[in-house]
Amino acid sequence: MPLAVNDIVQRLGGPDAAARLTNVSPEALRKWKQSGVIPSKHWRTIIAATGLTLNDMPGAAAPDSAIEPAVKDDPIMPDANHSATASVVPEGATAVLVLADGSLWWGRGFGAHTLGNGARVGEVCFNTALTGYQETMTDPSFAGQIVTFTFPHIGNVGANAQDDEAATPFALGLVTAQDITAPSNWRATRSFTAWLEAMDLPGIGGIDTRALTMRIRDGGAPTGVLCYPADGQFDIAALQAQASVWPGLEGMDLAKDVSCTQTYEWDETVWAWGEAQGRQTAPRHHVVAVDYGAKRNILRSLASAGCRVTVVPATATAEEILRHQPDGLFLSNGPGDPAATATYAVPAIQGVMAADIPVFGICLGHQLLATALGAKTYKLDRGHRGANQPVKDLETGKVEITSQNHGFAVDEASLPAGVAVSHISLFDGSNEGIRAPGKKAFSVQYHPEASPGPSDSHHLFHRFVAMMDAEKAKG
Repeated sequence: MPLAVNDIVQRLGGPDAAARLTNVSPEALRKWKQSGVIPSKHWRTIIAATGLTLNDMPGAAAPDSAIEPAVKDDPIMPDANHSATASVVPEGATAVLVLADGSLWWGRGFGAHTLGNGARVGEVCFNTALTGYQETMTDPSFAGQIVTFTFPHIGNVGANAQDDEAATPFALGLVTAQDITAPSNWRATRSFTAWLEAMDLPGIGGIDTRALTMRIRDGGAPTGVLCYPADGQFDIAALQAQASVWPGLEGMDLAKDVSCTQTYEWDETVWAWGEAQGRQTAPRHHVVAVDYGAKRNILRSLASAGCRVTVVPATATAEEILRHQPDGLFLSNGPGDPAATATYAVPAIQGVMAADIPVFGICLGHQLLATALGAKTYKLDRGHRGANQPVKDLETGKVEITSQNHGFAVDEASLPAGVAVSHISLFDGSNEGIRAPGKKAFSVQYHPEASPGPSDSHHLFHRFVAMMDAEKAKG
């Protein structure tokens, strides 16, 4: 049973001592007492100073869902020091995130249990987007990753079938500061918790996501193991060993794992308010899209721009692509190390460019196009993942607010003559786009089909169409 804020303040030695210990102002203490809640970022300090348990901390429980109940108990925070030796399960904890450095981040599990030896191991990253959690979990670019959401209210719009970016999720699991929020949105057909259970995705809530995000920011994305056992039993030594031996994403080709295995046609267009799902019935151009992990909304955007879209597997050769007689080649987003995927992707891209066909790439497709043109790529320390990433178009001087999800980047210093930098990140100056006019090719690192701007970058699909228009006009 949580204690009252006044009781905790007294245990800390009174208001002055509590303010000094938690590094807050007297006004902040007054707000704590008024609301009856102490912000979770201070819980570790209070627990260490008073000997109280996690369940003693005053916090608001998630409300019941109008569709299905969300998790109802109070949030659980990790142990005070994330210690490698603190393997005793804290009271109320039902899940743990174990990092490769041995640190333990205890919390409360939700979604699907990790059955048997099914603990999820991968790279722990963070995403700063305020919306789009369902799209994130189903984005194939998140394959091999456990996603930490910095925004606390995850689940507030529920889940629905239309927002899936792929038929199955590819992220390994998720980390949140609070329990999953009850849904309150007219499009929701079920709670996010129920969706996670159906998709066999585990999550851990009650984590100090600020501390975890700073750990990733300062030390790079670590390997982690997410364990949410149904029986509540944790083999910490085995989990730490599992985290320590995972090789990491560098050098890993994941595109083949998430790609389609057979060619298919796509004609579905982007969703529009008050309209039935549209179909492209009068395409102007035929585009072959190479699926390195393509999001559905990218394919919708191509169809809405006037394209008939034929999707081919990541391993398609130039001959197989050209057999479809495309007007343009699209290189999709995807996960993993572009240098590993390049072994089979680059010869195909070069073969299509040699046929003088316009090429447009996004995300991994951008990195693979750059590699096909002679550039190199490298792994970013933190990566760019979120929906608030400012990118500058060097040709127009305009700044676009973009959605991004990538852990690798193109090395601008390695770009050959005839390839120009078109876009840069205003966060860290890294490359966000290239153009090669002589090859009729261009690409961007970010996701123009997403809508954080909300439509700052949609023009890129029309630029691609304009290139195909120009080629057809030549006869």
